[in-house]
Order: sequence, then C-alpha cells, then structure tokens
Amino acid sequence: MPKSLVKKVKHCRMCKNKNLKRFLFLGDMPSVNNFLTAYQLNELEHKFPLTVCYCGDCGMVELEEVVNPEYMFKNYVYISSFSKTMLAHFGDLATFLVEKFGLNSGTLVTEIGSNDGTLLKFFKTAGVPLLGVDPAKNLAKLANDNGIETWDDFFSTKLAQRMVREKGHASVIIGTNVFAHIDDLDKVLKGLDIALSEDGVFVAEFPYLMNLIEGLQFDTIYHEHLSYFSLKPLIHLFSRFGFEMFDVQRIPVHGGSIRIFVSRSKAKRTLSKSLKELLDLEEKVGLYDPRALKKFAKEVQTIKKDLRKLLISLKKDGKRVAGFGAPAKGNILLNYCEIDNRLLSYVTDNIPYKQGLYTPGTHLQVFPEEKIKEDKPDYLLLLPWNFKEEILSKLTDFRRSGGRIIVPIPRVTVL
Repeated sequence: MPKSLVKKVKHCRMCKNKNLKRFLFLGDMPSVNNFLTAYQLNELEHKFPLTVCYCGDCGMVELEEVVNPEYMFKNYVYISSFSKTMLAHFGDLATFLVEKFGLNSGTLVTEIGSNDGTLLKFFKTAGVPLLGVDPAKNLAKLANDNGIETWDDFFSTKLAQRMVREKGHASVIIGTNVFAHIDDLDKVLKGLDIALSEDGVFVAEFPYLMNLIEGLQFDTIYHEHLSYFSLKPLIHLFSRFGFEMFDVQRIPVHGGSIRIFVSRSKAKRTLSKSLKELLDLEEKVGLYDPRALKKFAKEVQTIKKDLRKLLISLKKDGKRVAGFGAPAKGNILLNYCEIDNRLLSYVTDNIPYKQGLYTPGTHLQVFPEEKIKEDKPDYLLLLPWNFKEEILSKLTDFRRSGGRIIVPIPRVTVL
C-alpha cells in the first residue's frame, strides 16, 4: 500500500493536544465507496486500518488514520437525489433557511460538498443566488448539466478568495454531511472567515455522537467520516477562530443528526435555549466518559456475533438471503461482520453508478432493485437501515409474499 494513501494523526483535530486514546478497532477496511469492476476483482484492493480514538482533553471522537481524500472523493457514487427521504429533508431545510435568514435575490448561498446539487435546486427555485463546491468531478458535472453552478474542488482558503472575487461574500454557507469528512478543520474555518459576510451564518449537519453511541451505529464509522461530533469539542474549535455556535437542532436523518448554526462571535447573536439544554444532556448521559465508549465497543462485537449466527443458521436451513442497498455504512457492516457470497447471494441498489459492480472488500455483485422481484429471496438484509421506513414501504409486496427483513442496527431483528 503506497504510504501516500494513508497517514496517522498526531494530535486532536479540535484542541491540537496529543492525548488521543484508542477504544475501537474495526479492522482493515477498503474505501467503502470504491466499488469494483469484474476485472478489478483480480487486482490488489487497498485496505486501511479503521481505528477510533477519543481525545482525553476535549472529548472529541475521531479516526486515527486519514486516507488521502483524492483517493476517496474524486469519483463519488453516493447521489443525494436518489433518496425520497433526503429530497424531502433538503426541501424543508431550504425553506427554513430562506425564511429564517431572509434570503433573497440579493444574498448568496454556498454549499460545501454539494453533491449533485439536490439541496441547491431548492434555493434556485426560491430565486436565491447559489454556488456549489464539490471535489467529485462526476457529481459536479451532473450538477452543472442541471443548471446548478458547481466548482469541482475542495473548499480551501484559495477557493474562498476566488469565491469572494467572483461571487461576493456568502450570507449562508451550508455543509450537510461533509464537515466530518475534513481532516484539516482549521483550513475550513479560515476559509469560512474569508467567504462569509460579516453577519453571515455557517449551517452544518452531521450524525450526532450521542445517537451513534446510544444506537450502536458503528457502521457509520468509516474512513470518509474522520470526526464524530458532539457539541463541547465543536464549541472549542469555533472559538479558536472567532466564531460562536448560537443554535442547534436535533434532526432524525441518518439515524439521528444535529444541525448547528454558527456566526462570528462579534455578531453577538442570542444563544438558544436548546444549545444549553443539549450541552447539559451530553454531560448527564456521560458522553465524555471513556467507560461509555468502551461499553459501546463491546456491544459492537455482540452485533457481529449475533448477525453472523443468524446468517449461518439461515444458510444451513437452505434459505437465500440478499442485501438491500449498498451504502457506505452497509459496506462497513459487511466487511466487519465478514459477510460475503458464502452468506449473502448479492446486493441491490437503486443508484445506476453502482449496478453491475462489486462491493468493496466483500465482492458482492450489485443488481438493480428489480432483481428482488425476479429472484424472490427468502430474506433481505437491510443495509441502509437509516431509511428503514422509506424502504419498508417499497418492500410491501415482498413481505406480503412471505419475505422477511433483517435489520442489523441497533440490534439484530427480523421483521
């Protein structure tokens, strides 16, 4: 494995102290969105250690290894618009932000990690000027082809300077499920300082550490997600750059996330009641207690044991099991639990870019969802469990005909 593809962190991303302590090792993992062609199955597949640490000083939970982002993000297969749940969520978010901050034809909205422009389309409909930034060339092209101006690059101080020159300062900069992907958060804060207007707001969404721990959501831990955020470390980070978190909302997407609102400290915005309440709750539930993290690690091992036991038993009984969905989190679960074509026949996914390819690490072939109607497996392993309700409505006929659904998180359950 080329050394340039992975490095180990030497200090906490938040407080810069060298007090990182390991509490969970998920094994050597492939890059979970690097699906393979049939030809590539015979080639060497890069795998990287997946080690989770916490900072003994500020409480931040983060990965010890950093995989080169160019390797992971320049050609990306997750597309926001393929989920009805996310379409509805982004529509609601755009409407909320337009109303809350009075966005109009004279204000600029920028999205970091804008994917195929799904969220920004809603701002375009509202008549708000916009700009997308995403390093994935395939997705940037898709967005531009659909009339959503998108720069195919990583957000940086250089890009922020170009943005101000060509577009002016942004009233709102958004990052949905991207902030946790960034290794050098200091550079992002410096870029925000350049690109935001004086009274501008940074709005970010990401899975919440409290939900991850309480819901045993270990499969949301992968190399793209370098940081697992809670409020206390974030407040420390923003304060170092003259910013202040002034509000927070808990939202249900991706198994439980938070949406934070950040402005310059000198803007002196009123701190919300919900911010203080959630900070108090973090302390009350012991989110920064190392014992809670070690307990989580033990329960993750139990999920692996229970899921393998179930699948091995079904195999012995002659039952056929397929996987529904091939999300990044699903590839973590498959690799950690050592589930390949000896236990699972194949997986399905509705994203065309993945169809006909093979899952990283476990090498299961990906078929369109129509395969289920043709093949009629006995069981489906639900890998994108965070969209469970949306998917169960799709699988009504499958269940009526006697098919069963295995939900692996937070406990192995058969529906």
